[in-house]
Amino acid sequence: MSLLLKTFREDRFYPQIFKLVLPIIIQNLLSAAVSSADVVMLNYVGQSAISAVSLASQYTHVLFMVYYGLGTGATMLCAQYFGKGDMRAIQAVEGIALRFSCIISVTFALLCLSVPHIMMLLFTSDPELIAIGASYLRCLSVSYLCWGITEVFLSVLRSVGRVAVSTAMNVLAFSLNILFNGVFIFGLLGMPKLGATGVAIATSLSRLIELGACFAVSIFSKNVKLDLRYLFIRNSVLFKDFVKLSLPALGNDVVWGVGFSMYSVIMGHLGADAVAANSFIIVVRNFGTILCFGMASAGGILLGKIIGENKMEEAKASARKLIKLTVISGALGGLIILVISPFVLEYAKLSNQAMDYLKYMLLINTYYVMGAAVNTTLIVGIFRAGGDSRFGFICDTIDMWCYAVPLGFAAAFVLKLPVMWVYFLLCTDEFAKWPWVIKHYRSGKWLNNITREDLF
Repeated sequence: MSLLLKTFREDRFYPQIFKLVLPIIIQNLLSAAVSSADVVMLNYVGQSAISAVSLASQYTHVLFMVYYGLGTGATMLCAQYFGKGDMRAIQAVEGIALRFSCIISVTFALLCLSVPHIMMLLFTSDPELIAIGASYLRCLSVSYLCWGITEVFLSVLRSVGRVAVSTAMNVLAFSLNILFNGVFIFGLLGMPKLGATGVAIATSLSRLIELGACFAVSIFSKNVKLDLRYLFIRNSVLFKDFVKLSLPALGNDVVWGVGFSMYSVIMGHLGADAVAANSFIIVVRNFGTILCFGMASAGGILLGKIIGENKMEEAKASARKLIKLTVISGALGGLIILVISPFVLEYAKLSNQAMDYLKYMLLINTYYVMGAAVNTTLIVGIFRAGGDSRFGFICDTIDMWCYAVPLGFAAAFVLKLPVMWVYFLLCTDEFAKWPWVIKHYRSGKWLNNITREDLF
């Protein structure tokens, strides 16, 4: 034990990664807390409100995957250029990412304003759920316009190691979101009771304030700023590198995000009880994956910096240590779900059938998080840190769209299996791709220095 502690103290990797991972965990914890607050508060409004918001939120989940893909694409380049000490390149990459995110945000916002009922029809045919979800999406459109800008800026901040500032911005947004939830859902402080629509208004207001805070913080930032003039920085080499690296990462996250949303489509057509139980599971799983997803994000930032410094052997050694930490975090995530399961079952106010579904879904997720932890660390953390985003795109496309989604549809609508068998089969997706992901890691093909000389 003393030798282990001595190794831990002398190895610079562990102190550095925990310095990065703790703020990210806090950020992820608060994000999960907001989702929990939505479900907790809507639990007092009714099962229909929970189900409608859960289904409508799948669009937010997909959009998050888009922003995350753009953000990690920017992080891949920015982390390595930060290791190299080229701040001008980082500014140019930020501007390129902002151009993409602004176009996507405006498109999503216009869809939510103009055709929210059609968007809800994809997930459910229940008129009540469609009406509630359409009102929710329409009010949420404002948040998309702000979110695209802040997500890119905060991703760039994290890539240069300023995770504390990034976390502070998210803490502000999430705290305000929970406060505004209470005000607009229940009609506090003289406001009308808006139920599910109040959740969307709360989210939009908090995102708007977060954007203003990012501009304020940017004024005092010495290296990375939220400066819209970066939108007009032109560099064809960096643009090609960003497209080459970011579009596969973006495609990877969208393919995975849309595929995961198809799980909700499948569950949504298996009845309101299945939808309600799945709504709680999504929140619980978010808490179970906080540590392992934080480890993947922090590891990617640290590895990118090491690779940018051209220390390839150190990068390989650090990747091995990161995988060990990921296995531990995955086991802890499963334990967290197991521990909180009795409290979830005690609190949830669902029908008897929905409660029965919820009980078994919780059990399945105690081990599912390990599959998600290992794959996320390897594909999103380690591979992308080395400039390899293409493998993850191909792997997740095959896994989600040639295996998991067809299997789910066949189980639900062709074989007409019971709900819990359908859910169990859907939750085999992460383990199905383990052999290929681990093989690619061992090949070492992911390790590349992607920085360039004489850009400007």
